[in-house]
Amino acid sequence: MFKSSNPILTRMDNTNNEVVLDSNPMTVSGTISKVFVLLLIASISGAAVIYEAMMGYADKVMMIMSIALVVGLITGLVTSFVPKLAKFLSPVYAFAEGALLAAISLFAETQFPGIALQAVSGTFIAFFVVLFLYRAGAIRATEKFRATIMSALLTILILYLAEMIGSFFNFNIPFLNGSGPVSIVASCIVVVIASLSLILDFDFIEQGAKNLLPKDFEWYASFGLLVTLVWLYIEILNLLAKLRDN
Repeated sequence: MFKSSNPILTRMDNTNNEVVLDSNPMTVSGTISKVFVLLLIASISGAAVIYEAMMGYADKVMMIMSIALVVGLITGLVTSFVPKLAKFLSPVYAFAEGALLAAISLFAETQFPGIALQAVSGTFIAFFVVLFLYRAGAIRATEKFRATIMSALLTILILYLAEMIGSFFNFNIPFLNGSGPVSIVASCIVVVIASLSLILDFDFIEQGAKNLLPKDFEWYASFGLLVTLVWLYIEILNLLAKLRDN
């Protein structure tokens, strides 16, 4: 069975091949269209947060960011464990993440003007470069490649959890913080891993269409891809902040 490095799409790896009895199985084009819908929703909520900031409602932006963080976390977890709810919850997740990323970007902009546009550009450049490499066959989702990315993702997750828990005890992992050479290299590695994980997401979508998964899985697959893009954007924003801080 095909697998994905995406922490959301990985839940689909254990799904048995399903015989689709109707005439509407999952398709690549259908999934792509839903990805654009989710991105549009995220853009709308992000624009609303930016408008609030421009109107001088900094306290409201902080409140929105907190709510969006909680809503995004809850909908993300629920959707990852209950794929059938993806068509209902993925738009909610997209709306929450759009607001959250806009708020984070606004705070980054106060320190480093222009960084948000650079991060958005970097995210889409990485996306289309990886997509081109995948379509050209330069990088394939082999078992070895998949295992490597999954191991890297697990390592990153453990490090981030350790950093989060350690923050409550005034402990931090040196190379995850600061703007020194080692920290910058670490961020570059994470950005590369996040970018390469898109390869397996693309492969999953393609294989899901070939295996005639139900139409609703288009929402689940697009949701998983959005999770990767959100992660990639945050990591690129973090890397740029470190570079600008030098």
